[in-house]
Amino acid sequence: MQVRQNGERWRAPYATDPAATRGRLIPEAFSPTRSDFQRDRDRIIHSTAFRRLKHKTQVFVHHEGDHYRTRLTHSLEVSQIARALARALGLDEDLAEALALSHDLGHTCFGHTGEDALHACMAAYGGFDHNAQALRIVTRLERRYAGFDGLNLTWETLEGLVKHNGPLLDASGAPVRRYAASGIPAAVLEYNAGNDLELSRFAGPEAQAAALADDIAYDAHDLDDGLRAGLFDLADLAAVPFLEGLLDEIDALHPGLEPSRKIHELARRVITRFVEDVIREAEARLARLAPGSVGDIRAASEPVIAFSPAIATADADIKRFLFARMYRHREVMAVRAKAATIVGDLFSAFRSGPARMPAEWSEGLEGASEARIARRIADYIAGMTDTYAVLEHGRLFPATPNLHWSPPSRGLPLTEP
Repeated sequence: MQVRQNGERWRAPYATDPAATRGRLIPEAFSPTRSDFQRDRDRIIHSTAFRRLKHKTQVFVHHEGDHYRTRLTHSLEVSQIARALARALGLDEDLAEALALSHDLGHTCFGHTGEDALHACMAAYGGFDHNAQALRIVTRLERRYAGFDGLNLTWETLEGLVKHNGPLLDASGAPVRRYAASGIPAAVLEYNAGNDLELSRFAGPEAQAAALADDIAYDAHDLDDGLRAGLFDLADLAAVPFLEGLLDEIDALHPGLEPSRKIHELARRVITRFVEDVIREAEARLARLAPGSVGDIRAASEPVIAFSPAIATADADIKRFLFARMYRHREVMAVRAKAATIVGDLFSAFRSGPARMPAEWSEGLEGASEARIARRIADYIAGMTDTYAVLEHGRLFPATPNLHWSPPSRGLPLTEP
């Protein structure tokens, strides 16, 4: 039996081995100081798209308060949880971290509102999908390196970026889940034709860990943000049995605890219980599968990194609560409607006059097809931060919707006694 201390690094035989990577589309010299997955992580951190996440909406537009999550802080929190899962399960931490940091690169300004609005604008041209956009960014749109467009990431990182939520195709080659009705995005199919990402198989375990880390992070931290914004109260959480139990536990251990500390205690317990559950469930699934390599995990009939049935129910309950009480709250919806107007207006303005975009975006579009012009516009708008989108709208239109809404932040910051 292998004996190790909590938190000690170890590598399981089913982990993705950087020494056995399938490599990069464009071969590069070996690094004497970093593994290939460490290089991928570093390239993601230094990318323009990653820096822009600082001013891209998670739920609240970034200027509504310094303490609310943005896409950048969310990605960092996902990364921490993904590393914890990877270390506990003997996976490659660097690959898990790279996938966690890159999973939201394709998101537009204004969060899912911006994505929905841009998807509607692009309905006649293949739509818009943030996962496909992330692939476009790391394979084409980032232009930093002398020898290639994109970041030239390893096959394993690209596979995990595209398939972290599971296979895109079934065994017969038909699209599944979110793509069953609309089909696989053209950007994914185009790239896959030249570098097969095995769309009908599961991604490696590090990608599966990053996907669960994303769920854990936004469950816990959207509860935190929603409570501090006053969209719902701690008492309202009794509607979710799992959360009610955690609150009872906090009250028993810390009677009379001030609300701001109680909110934090709740969020950290959600993360801890979910992480510990994933580790237990993954260990049980791994024991049943007995994989000898990462290939066995890719060929499995189900994910190996997953919630137990009980925690999967808690996760679904939390998401239903947040959807009703936060994502569809009247104040949030009012701001979302204004944000959607900004995205739609920008698309229409650039569609009627592509030269209104900066030269590096408008050049080469003379005589181009409508679809190519529309995709270029979508790339430009998708890369905008919330701030830049508002500024661009102000440059092109006489009046711009006011997105400011300052929720009554609770207990932040606390003054020293």
